[in-house]
Amino acid sequence: MADHLDVRSGAYADSVSLMQVSRRVGDVEGVSKALIAMGTELNLDLLAGMGFARPDAGPNDLVVAIRAGSDDVLDAALAELAAALAASRGGAGQASFGDAPPPRTVRDAAAFGGDLALISVPGEHAYVEAIDALRSGLHVMVFSDNVPIDAEVALKEEAVELGLLVMGPDAGTAVVAGVGLGFANVVAPGPVGMVAASGTGAQQLTCLLDDVGIGVSHVLGVGGRDLTAAVGARSTLQALAALDADPATELIVLLSKPPDPEVADTVRAEVARLRTPVVTLLLGRGERDLTAAAAEVAAARRAAFDEPRWWPATAGRSGPYDEVRGLFAGGTLCDEAMLIAVDAIGPVASNVPLEPDWTLSHGLDTPGHVFVDLGEDEYTRGRPHPMIDQSVRIDRIAAEAGRRGSRVLLLDVVLGHAAHPDPAGELAPAIAEAIASRNGELAVVVSLCGSAGDPQDRDQQARAFVDAGASVHLSNAHAARMAVALAGGGT
Repeated sequence: MADHLDVRSGAYADSVSLMQVSRRVGDVEGVSKALIAMGTELNLDLLAGMGFARPDAGPNDLVVAIRAGSDDVLDAALAELAAALAASRGGAGQASFGDAPPPRTVRDAAAFGGDLALISVPGEHAYVEAIDALRSGLHVMVFSDNVPIDAEVALKEEAVELGLLVMGPDAGTAVVAGVGLGFANVVAPGPVGMVAASGTGAQQLTCLLDDVGIGVSHVLGVGGRDLTAAVGARSTLQALAALDADPATELIVLLSKPPDPEVADTVRAEVARLRTPVVTLLLGRGERDLTAAAAEVAAARRAAFDEPRWWPATAGRSGPYDEVRGLFAGGTLCDEAMLIAVDAIGPVASNVPLEPDWTLSHGLDTPGHVFVDLGEDEYTRGRPHPMIDQSVRIDRIAAEAGRRGSRVLLLDVVLGHAAHPDPAGELAPAIAEAIASRNGELAVVVSLCGSAGDPQDRDQQARAFVDAGASVHLSNAHAARMAVALAGGGT
């Protein structure tokens, strides 16, 4: 066993880049643990939990911790670290003698031009950087999660006063004038603009539309809390007005996780005043699903809407199974699946429950029907998002296979830029092993969210999951209905 721990003072990198660097180093054969992160209190606590001594480091220091099986493996891991850090900087640090130093603050960077800042730092530091960007005249996308809600409200109040837009916090997806930000799929440009208090919901809808030849002008992700009572749809109202004034946008889609009822009424009243037609989908009991909304958009654009493709499982019984266990990376996809499930199989326990009484009683081991959003803050503190890192779900698949009784596992897999480059490469073997271990007592249904142009090769991903024994659906709603049907809750 060989351990390596070092602190690199002043070597700042953003959290998303470091998540990807950590994953690359952790993927080196023989590496059991790898954490490359800024020296925040949260990351230092995580380091101690991994069995490393707590170093003398602060938030502006880069901490490198690697546990390898041998010195040779450690050398390979350090070489991979150097390559990954260089790639994450996009060539930064190659300036010639006499060149001006790169900007060290958002305000300094704003002087070089541009009108939007992407903030991706630990949540406790995001407010300072975002407010600096706003006061520099920049629109802001806050990718960071774990940002206090009072900080979100303060940012959005300031943005309204300045006539600027804040997307986020926890805004995972945006497309601005054809440029994808955060987790974004490869979709064609077109006349549909989207305001989304929902990252993976926006990805699902844009991918379904792309498959029928409908492109997007902009996707303005405003953060999943924007339509809560506390935030009051501040960014949603601004984004709607911006798209209404955009000549390239001929139809607006408004999409949100289940909103506060009074805030929803305010937003609907604003929608009624817009000149541009709007398709509104505020998820909730009795509302249509994302696939139905895609069909409505297609009808409004006078385009044919074919039912999304799916691939049946090659083996396994038709059910009924005792439980449905949803292991989700996308919050809106989890919400949509739960809304479909409860009408057919009854209450579903969750960390993001539809009813307060349905909160997980025993964590992930709560018995019965359970749908978990593993992208929520409590599961991403100090570790990569499950769209980047599959390890939490791989461990959970094995745990579910080891429990008594029969069950259906429902997983979403989200493709696109910034997501894992080959999620099936890690998840499919775990699925195949779990199915084989249960002799017909375990079925797996995969909701595959991606476009035909995504770098992971969507159809190849689908085939890998089918080969592992799962059924695969490009519609998350159809995947949820399949899982429910296997549990005896419909057809």
